[in-house]
Amino acid sequence: MRSRIVVIGGGAAGFFGAITCAEANPTAEVILLEKTSKLLAKVLVSGGGRCNVTHNCFLPGPLAQHYPRGAKHLKEAFKAFGARETVTWFEQRGVKLKTEADGRMFPVTDSSQTIADCLLQQARKAGVTIKTGVGVTAITTDTTTAQFILRLSNGSEIKADKVLVCTGGNPKTTGYDWLRELGHPIQEPVPSLFTFNVPGNPLKDLMGISVPQAKVRIAGQKLEYEGPLLITHWGYSGPAVLKLSAWGARIFHDQNYSFTALINWIPTYTEESLREQLQHYRQVHPKKVVSSNPLFNLPQRLWKALATIAEIPVDIIWAELPAKNTNKLVEALLRMAVDVKGKTTFKEEFVTCGGIDLAQVNMKTMESRLHPGLYFAGEVLDIDGITGGFNFQSAWTTGYLAGTAMASHL
Repeated sequence: MRSRIVVIGGGAAGFFGAITCAEANPTAEVILLEKTSKLLAKVLVSGGGRCNVTHNCFLPGPLAQHYPRGAKHLKEAFKAFGARETVTWFEQRGVKLKTEADGRMFPVTDSSQTIADCLLQQARKAGVTIKTGVGVTAITTDTTTAQFILRLSNGSEIKADKVLVCTGGNPKTTGYDWLRELGHPIQEPVPSLFTFNVPGNPLKDLMGISVPQAKVRIAGQKLEYEGPLLITHWGYSGPAVLKLSAWGARIFHDQNYSFTALINWIPTYTEESLREQLQHYRQVHPKKVVSSNPLFNLPQRLWKALATIAEIPVDIIWAELPAKNTNKLVEALLRMAVDVKGKTTFKEEFVTCGGIDLAQVNMKTMESRLHPGLYFAGEVLDIDGITGGFNFQSAWTTGYLAGTAMASHL
């Protein structure tokens, strides 16, 4: 009798786990079950259809620092299979990756279909049996044979010697009930990677304008993040906001997504150096109109809007600018306050923090500490990264570790 491995979930982690296991132990029967009719759905839509495979960060320690949840556990895991191994894995299978200026890595084809095709081809080549439209509603154990019994959505059952759960994150806590029945504690799911809604946004007419470097800080919290910032018709987006939303996911959820954000448009300046620079400009260009001559490489429309917030008359020159307006301009540049009321999912990003508590998982093998032979990989775990290819990297890593362990423990 061949040993049977069943992988639940046809996403990145599921495919990687199934392929790794089948390649490492060709005698095993590996079956992959996907409850929907679509395989690798998230791979296909991610990165605007280009698939942000991983990030150009090849040291395990620095790579792990990009995960608001799971960093400590992933550091060791990345030593076994990190971003460098991911690049090598795909290149050895005919898919070359390229690095963009911000460190994100994509296939040179700029098409996520390339990644999906590679995974499908490797799965078939390794002998993985793929079944779509088949979900799993419960997992129990056959006390006689010590095998797992999987109850399927079509009413039938299938037995397995080992099971890998890769069902992804679920925004609803009830989505984890079938795993709770196994005794696995669940960290409650809350959204991560979202943009800020600001109904009374003073800059709403500037939608589409971005700055390459801004710092967003949350009033009353130690939370802050620096990076590109985009003004939208509903509020603010861009990496600075998205990454901040990941680090503050649970805090923002507890605050019902109602808080004050402070935007620093020129984070390279301190208040002292900013005042010195403004004073110097005033001395050199006393007759220039304040609102129509932007400083600090800020877009003209943004500078004009910040001048308006500082209550600076449209025709006043630097020589005649009152101190109180200078003070208000300093505030607008370094600490522009906006009241956030709600969130919006960012494009195709739909990351949820929460899931299987990592304390009950052996992170070297991804095996359950409660049920030997049961494994987890991907977003079903309480692991999530900031935007930039990090969530796929944790899927490849945990899928690889689980696949390797299952193959060697048969």
